[in-house]
Amino acid sequence: MKKIFSREKIPFFLQNQQLRLLALVIFGLSLIMLVTGYLMNWIFGTVVLILIVMAGVMSYNTLIELSSSANEYISDLSYRIKRGEQEALIQMPIGVMIFNADQTIEWVNPYLQRYFGDKDVLGYRLEDIDPALAETLSAHMDEPATIIRWQDYQFDLRVQQSTNTVYMMDVTKYAELTDQFEDEKLVIGQIFLDNYDEITQSMTDTDISNLNNYVTNELSKWTQMFGMYLKRLDDDHFFLLGYASSLRRVEENKFRILDRIRESTSKQNFPLTLSIGIAYGERNMNNLADLAQSNMDLALGRGGDQVVVKAEDEPARFYGGKTNPMEKRTRVRARMISQTLQELMNQSDQVFVQGHRQPDMDAVGACLGIRRIAKMNDKQCWIVLDEQNVHSDIQRLLDQLKSDEDIEASIISPEEALEKATDQSLLIMADHSKPSISMSQALYERLENRVMIIDHHRRGEEFPENPVLVYIEPYASSTCELITEMFEYQSHDAEPINKIEATAMLTGIVIDTKSFSLRSGSRTFDAASYLRSAGADSLLVQQFMKENVDSYLQRNHLIETVEFVNQDMALCVGENDQVYDPVTAAQAADSLLSMSGVDASFVITRREDGRVGISARSLGEINVQVYMEKLGGGGHLSNAATQIEGQSVDEVKQSLIDLLTAADTTDSESN
Repeated sequence: MKKIFSREKIPFFLQNQQLRLLALVIFGLSLIMLVTGYLMNWIFGTVVLILIVMAGVMSYNTLIELSSSANEYISDLSYRIKRGEQEALIQMPIGVMIFNADQTIEWVNPYLQRYFGDKDVLGYRLEDIDPALAETLSAHMDEPATIIRWQDYQFDLRVQQSTNTVYMMDVTKYAELTDQFEDEKLVIGQIFLDNYDEITQSMTDTDISNLNNYVTNELSKWTQMFGMYLKRLDDDHFFLLGYASSLRRVEENKFRILDRIRESTSKQNFPLTLSIGIAYGERNMNNLADLAQSNMDLALGRGGDQVVVKAEDEPARFYGGKTNPMEKRTRVRARMISQTLQELMNQSDQVFVQGHRQPDMDAVGACLGIRRIAKMNDKQCWIVLDEQNVHSDIQRLLDQLKSDEDIEASIISPEEALEKATDQSLLIMADHSKPSISMSQALYERLENRVMIIDHHRRGEEFPENPVLVYIEPYASSTCELITEMFEYQSHDAEPINKIEATAMLTGIVIDTKSFSLRSGSRTFDAASYLRSAGADSLLVQQFMKENVDSYLQRNHLIETVEFVNQDMALCVGENDQVYDPVTAAQAADSLLSMSGVDASFVITRREDGRVGISARSLGEINVQVYMEKLGGGGHLSNAATQIEGQSVDEVKQSLIDLLTAADTTDSESN
């Protein structure tokens, strides 16, 4: 019985549930009609029975034929699909490779075999056939899709790990079109001769003409070498136009034109330097030109003699900057800044001045100087300072300031400053230009449209968007020096700078110049002389600069760990579980410079906030700022630092050694 009603004995169409239900309905209706017919008349019932049987036989045969046709169609379709899949694997323009767990090749289609040439690949490990391809596949095995380079081609690579199958589509033509599109994107640059006006003031017309011809010829040969267009707009200003491919080659060349012009003009006793700002990646020409101008301003703000290359949404790349910036400021500029500051104060209801976090004597001294200028203009000035996080020298200064009730009352916490600030208040950022390191970043954000910057460090990529006035002079010894020059142009009827303020500012200059041994120009001594005449106490300066016994011992301990990198760079590293004061680390770096054969020093220590800090110093021949910027910091050519999160002291040490070694190798190759 089971065999009679087994699935194999049932007709195909009855194996379908819906058709089976339909057959049952038709059978039921036929049975009702048949019974009804016999009840009416046996002759009529017999006729109905004959008709039902005939209809049933015809329907059965028809469904059998339809089922047979459907089976044939499905079988033919399945065959054609399977045949198409096989043909596609063999003939389609996509490379297919199947391998086992140990990367032994089990099958490749003819399309991919062409790239292996006459090599017999089946049954061999991929790394034995083509090590480069094996390494590439291993590197991208976990990626769903990526573009790889193999031989002279580019492929769209897709890996199906469940079946150990690799699909490789040759996209070389499309990649070449993409590369061509990227290479032909426009690049706009601005070239500025940093100190052209100062140099040509004392030159004859003939010498000026010769200088102009030399610079123009050198720049023209340089741009022609790399396929760029150059147009002179003014005596000290050039316009540059080129393609992205040209920019790439110029960057590989490291902008040697800077060194060539500087060295050649120096031999002729009129050292000329260039500042270049280059922008790319923007399709709108107006935006591209504005970005190029902004990049050149950044190069000038960092002291000149360098190149800034930047796209809209990418970090800037810096080249050059190997020399100390030349002193270009004049008494006229100092007077203009002083008068503009006076006007800004008169337009404000109150003034806030703040230095950077963990302030040094230059930052606090500069704040005291700004406060005095505000008093000269009858404006209330608040010094924003977190007195809970200051070094011992600043604490000694604060103790001395307690004798002056007016100054002491002007020092407020960041929280108090935020409460007092109004829309008409003026914020002055002293001794820094990065909002992220301000004493109170919240105060900056509250007054970001009314911010003035006074700083002597090179300008970094992070910078306020809309400052009302910027006074950044990287060649100055200190911010205190810049502010001291402003006193001469303020009202002489007001109360002048007092003894403690002058002493604090002079201490800032002395510390930043290492007792006038570094970055000290004639203007530095003029500022120091003015402060001495205003009552600055040299004995009190020495008192502020004293260090306690613990920091002295820590500094000597750090120096004992000294090791040399590249022969002329000294490196000291503290213990990973030992916390060092940042000032102690900076003092250790300064002390190392007094040793014979040391041109640059780096001190790595664990800070109290858990980050690892690097204090970097040099005598001016080595630009430590460039190294610190690559590690996320900044500073000055001979005085820079950075703080790194999430790494141990040993990891930071290795990163710094790798950076210094790579830079030394690059310099050797270029020479």
